[in-house]
Amino acid sequence: MRTTAFAVAATVALGAPAAFAGAPFEDYGRVTNVTPEYDRVSVPRQECYSDYEPQAHRRHDSIAGPLIGGVAGGLLGAQVGRGTGRVVTSAAGAVVGALVGDRLGNRGREEVYERQVRRCRTVDSWEESVSGYRVLYEYQGRGYTTVLPYDPGSRIPVHVSVQPAADGYRAY
Repeated sequence: MRTTAFAVAATVALGAPAAFAGAPFEDYGRVTNVTPEYDRVSVPRQECYSDYEPQAHRRHDSIAGPLIGGVAGGLLGAQVGRGTGRVVTSAAGAVVGALVGDRLGNRGREEVYERQVRRCRTVDSWEESVSGYRVLYEYQGRGYTTVLPYDPGSRIPVHVSVQPAADGYRAY
């Protein structure tokens, strides 16, 4: 018991000069209000959807249409032309007849179907995240405010430093 009393007395005696010399010490203030503060952050994300586009496809090309059209065009061209121009009009009639015969022969042979196409785009998505906590607290009957990265709970540690007044006033 005597040793414990001596240890306490020594601690107070050694700690007292530091407290009176203005060395800071730690104490606790009472938290009166905590309010979270938020930041709005843009988080880009991709939105995708399926779209359908019509596609045309020929089933099977028929050789009969262009062949019959070419022969008929050539014969018709030969009937129109005279002399050496008969060869030119026959050739031109064969070409035009082949084109017309191809169109007529393959008419109705196209298949139309829808092809699925995936389309994506990047959109901004706004999220709010806690950036800190505005803390109102009291110490020695005075109110203070600070912002902390965490919620301190019901009490907050404070550093206390005692300095003499600038005008030399001394309280006894």
